Amino acid sequence: MRRKTIIVFAITLMVTVMVTAFSYLYISQILRQRITNAYENATHLTQTLAYAAENDVPDLSSTPIDTNDPVALRRALTEYLPTDVNLLNNLESAVSNWSFIYDASVVGTDGKALLHTNSNLIGKVVPARPDFKQVTSARFREQLRLVYSPAAVYDVSFPLSLNGEPFGSIRIGVSTVFLKSEITPRLMHALYFSIVSIFASLVLAAAVSNLALGPLKEISRNLDSVSAGDADALSGDESGHDEYGLVTLKIANLGRQMRDTKEIFSALKDNVDQLMAKLQDGLVLFARDSRIVLVSAPVEQFLGRPRKELLGHTVKEVFSRDSILGEAVLDAFERKRPLMQNELEAAGGRRVQVSLDFVQEKNTQIGALLIMRDSESVRRIGDEIELSRRMSASGRLTRGVAHEVKNPINAIVLHLQLLQNKLAQSEPDTLRHMDIIDSEIHRLDRVVQTLVDFTRPRDLHLEEVDLRRLLEDVAGLAAPDAEQHGVTIERPMPEEPLPIKADIDLMKQALLNVVLNGVQAMPQGGLLTISARREDDIVIAEVCDHGAGIPRDVHDKIFELYFTTKKGGSGIGLAQTYQILQWHYGSVDFESTEGKGSTFRFRLPLALSGVDRGGEFVIKPGSALSKQVG
Repeated sequence: MRRKTIIVFAITLMVTVMVTAFSYLYISQILRQRITNAYENATHLTQTLAYAAENDVPDLSSTPIDTNDPVALRRALTEYLPTDVNLLNNLESAVSNWSFIYDASVVGTDGKALLHTNSNLIGKVVPARPDFKQVTSARFREQLRLVYSPAAVYDVSFPLSLNGEPFGSIRIGVSTVFLKSEITPRLMHALYFSIVSIFASLVLAAAVSNLALGPLKEISRNLDSVSAGDADALSGDESGHDEYGLVTLKIANLGRQMRDTKEIFSALKDNVDQLMAKLQDGLVLFARDSRIVLVSAPVEQFLGRPRKELLGHTVKEVFSRDSILGEAVLDAFERKRPLMQNELEAAGGRRVQVSLDFVQEKNTQIGALLIMRDSESVRRIGDEIELSRRMSASGRLTRGVAHEVKNPINAIVLHLQLLQNKLAQSEPDTLRHMDIIDSEIHRLDRVVQTLVDFTRPRDLHLEEVDLRRLLEDVAGLAAPDAEQHGVTIERPMPEEPLPIKADIDLMKQALLNVVLNGVQAMPQGGLLTISARREDDIVIAEVCDHGAGIPRDVHDKIFELYFTTKKGGSGIGLAQTYQILQWHYGSVDFESTEGKGSTFRFRLPLALSGVDRGGEFVIKPGSALSKQVG
């Protein structure tokens, strides 16, 4: 038998088997659906009848029956139910309205029928019948056997209770004869449809498979031409292989080439995606035809559109002359001239630094690269670098001055004590002046010591800790001051942990400095909000007050050492906070509006040891965070 004939037969058989299997599933689902519907309807009827029976209880308070006696009450209701015409009508209505229901009854705990659609059985013991669940839970073949076996009646029951005690049950009998008469027409229709489908699929599969496998030899030649680059490559003897063998050889060869190319492309794409996700600059790469082929994540914020709406579109479809940015980019593409770095307005009024360069190869333009940077971020980074530089220089100068001043102060203190001892007897009136000099020298010493402590390098004792817990502790420390000023502290926190690595004492001090400043900024009371959230691999904490705000002309000085806007302030707290955040590879900035309040924002790197790559928090056994949570 030829291989082609075998393949046609195999395909035809496979399609036939699949259609037969689907037909079998289709018929079984129809049967199961009808049986399930019958069970659900019967169950609903039992529940409805049970509700009617339990709520259709007469008022026995005016009768001689002791309603507090459960036995007397049960006996009275047992005598009343057979006379309840409304309940009997409901039972008979259920039988007449549903074709698959054989009978319905109310049975007491002794098994005797209190009510029955067959009046001859009232007051007699009604034997229990098999549960209809046997039919609903059976497999397809078993369901067929149960439905089409000799006539049988199955019960669907629901318990009745009186004052929390069993009183009887509602029983509805489902007859397989009635069920069969309802199901059979649908099953026969499905069976005829399945037989026709099987026959049609048999003929169609045979015809299609024979038609598809006919031109295998031509397909083999075409594939060989594609792989070799020559349409006449298969000019040799092909007698060693039939059509299927030739196609298999060529497809296998192309498959290996495509697999290798796909692996290289996939690895390259993953690397590029990771690089694009971590960039803070917006990069847009255009191909030769000005279509966008690569977009970094920040571009979405600059243009106000998701990346999927940008990829594959031309520069004219993405940019419009209605905006300053769009007009500049379109002009650069039309003139084929680079766009030097320039600050323009992007979506939402955001200021962006834009540059456009054209990529050339052998004097031929092959693409273009558009770079966008957030002007505010660039300025903020520059300001932070400048502030760090100034603080570093100030620190070096302060350490030198403090060292030079410390030794003379110590000598002055020593000689002042000697002078006090000598003048104590001969010049007692000078002691008051000596005490003032001593007090001022000690105050000067404390100032110098503060400078030394501020500029001295610290050894951080880093621990993994949940930032939410730190903020809760800081709020607790600030609570007395807040209560004294009439300030309410709110702490909306996310449900997921925010793990960071920090020196707990120093970080508490940094946060507490800002929180206390916020409390003191509202002497007449108000609301102070302490919140935290996660953005990618950064944890952000915010302290927001509704005080007088910080004057705009002192924004640049707010983190400088000894600068303060408060009466009696030392000017050390915010400088110390800034320094502590730098030690933790974090940052602190603020937004303030005069008359409305200020918001200080702390940014700290997320402790990656406490989260998996998908962002799910994982607490390591034995870590500081596990002890806190545990």
